[in-house]
Amino acid sequence: MPDHPVDNAHAPVRAERRGPGYWRVTFDNPPFNLYDPEVEASLAAVIERVEADRDTKVVVFDSALPEFFMAHLNLGRIGELKEGMPTWFDIVDRLGRASFITVGCVRGRARGIGNEFLMALDVRFASREKAVLGQLEIGLGIIPGCGGMQRLWRLTGKARALEIIASGEDYSAETAELYGWVNRAVPDDELDAFVERFALRIASFDALALRTVKGILNDEDVPPSAGSMASAYERFTGLLARPSVQEWLQRSGNASPEAIFDLELNMGERIGPRS
Repeated sequence: MPDHPVDNAHAPVRAERRGPGYWRVTFDNPPFNLYDPEVEASLAAVIERVEADRDTKVVVFDSALPEFFMAHLNLGRIGELKEGMPTWFDIVDRLGRASFITVGCVRGRARGIGNEFLMALDVRFASREKAVLGQLEIGLGIIPGCGGMQRLWRLTGKARALEIIASGEDYSAETAELYGWVNRAVPDDELDAFVERFALRIASFDALALRTVKGILNDEDVPPSAGSMASAYERFTGLLARPSVQEWLQRSGNASPEAIFDLELNMGERIGPRS
């Protein structure tokens, strides 16, 4: 049981303190957990709240929607986000530099910025049967613009990162584990208990020792530079503005709810040639 009341129950991102040193953060923005202005504002507030707890040692991120961890960026509302997405880049930078350890508990689809968020975390555990990861952008005529290219190759190596990004396909948790994209693919009925045990174990250890471990590893694996991230995002927005991309987005937005749900479930297949 949590030892801290949940006072953000209606927010698209909510946090609860599960115990001393341990926070759980849940994305809940139905129907697809799209990254939109409300999610961004809520996530930024949650990060501030977790940082303010000086006892925080581990933070687990999960989803209330079984089919979607975080589907992707809501491209139809990108104009409502600050130009250059400074809040997004600040969030992932703060998580990377945080004194606490961040863990992704992945069930459902994590594509585009959803996958980019996961890669900004320290550790990722995925449901063997229900997790789906991918960078879908190439199928829309754009590129990963929120850290996908810079972080993915560090996890998988250049050749596999190129395969993932250039194919735009969906990847299973088993393949992601093989590629080093996630730490482990865990049977779905064991995932929650596995992650809970991992988080509680970390929370039981000495805070200074944990901070030191993460700090040393960060020193050895320097995060992507701000210049590199800004350059990729500028290229992303340039491609996004092309008429052909905007026409695709408009057609997709005008589809029936059933067609949109099918697209979101099976996007890796739908955006490319069908065999």
